[in-house]
Amino acid sequence: MKTIGVLTSGGDTPGMNSAIRAVFKEGVGRGMSVMGILHGYKGLIAGMIRQLQHEDVANVMHKGGTVLRTARSEEFKQEEGFCRALDMLRAYDIEGLVVIGGDGSYQGAKLLDDAGIPTIGLPGTIDNDLGYTDFTIGFDTAVNTITSEIYKIRDTMRAHDRVGVIEVMGRNCGDIALWSGVAGAADLILVPEFPIPWERAAKQLVNNKIRGELSSIVIIAEGAGRAEDFAKYVRENTDVEIKAIVPGYIQRGGNPTAFDRVLAARLGQRAVELLSNNTGGRAVGIRNNQIIDVSLEDAIKTPDHFDEKLYRFNSVLAKF
Repeated sequence: MKTIGVLTSGGDTPGMNSAIRAVFKEGVGRGMSVMGILHGYKGLIAGMIRQLQHEDVANVMHKGGTVLRTARSEEFKQEEGFCRALDMLRAYDIEGLVVIGGDGSYQGAKLLDDAGIPTIGLPGTIDNDLGYTDFTIGFDTAVNTITSEIYKIRDTMRAHDRVGVIEVMGRNCGDIALWSGVAGAADLILVPEFPIPWERAAKQLVNNKIRGELSSIVIIAEGAGRAEDFAKYVRENTDVEIKAIVPGYIQRGGNPTAFDRVLAARLGQRAVELLSNNTGGRAVGIRNNQIIDVSLEDAIKTPDHFDEKLYRFNSVLAKF
């Protein structure tokens, strides 16, 4: 395999640049040309492709976002757009492809692999909702970002004897809420995996107030509801003073943590190793600190691995 391509698709995540750099370095080290595809599948269809050079990946490991840019593409899901994408890959003599993104990006990667382009998926999503891997690129950074925000919010909530409910990303996966909630000593964590009636959650906040805990922190995953809706319910049904906070896109930005940089580099290296052996249709991940790869089909189908034990442990901690 002489020429490979790399693209980032869907939502950006801190650490994508480290993965891109690793793909380039490993590819060049194996005598390959590495083509950068800008703006994901959308850019692939439009032919936004160029050969990467050393200066393109110099000093990028510490930066958030993606130097290749990213986008979502409805056109790629249509036959005409998909065929145009294949034509572009062939026009640029791209024999193998690395796709960095989430489950939607993986579905596109599998289509390309089935069409004869060996394709490898790397898990790039802060949601950590790909069950075949312990961690996805960007998750650790998002958790650290939210944890830092929790303590800032706790300071101002305590000053006014208020409860702060913080809404975090994750779609239908509660991992960001769980991990940041545990790290930030949250009093209550609401996740879609274990739905808690809001009446019960509000009662816990009332009980906290009775015990003299006038200020509490609640973390709510977006898949479990909206912070403002929960705050409104608490206001209407209790005498607890509560504020809703939505950090939003700061969770997807910022410098990646050392863990995410190293994880992305390790995954990128394995992706090129697989392509160099003419192996496609695989998704690379990490389990028990070992780099592994599974079929793209299995990666897409494997359910989330929510840590129920950690969740219940935090519920116990929050009582003291």
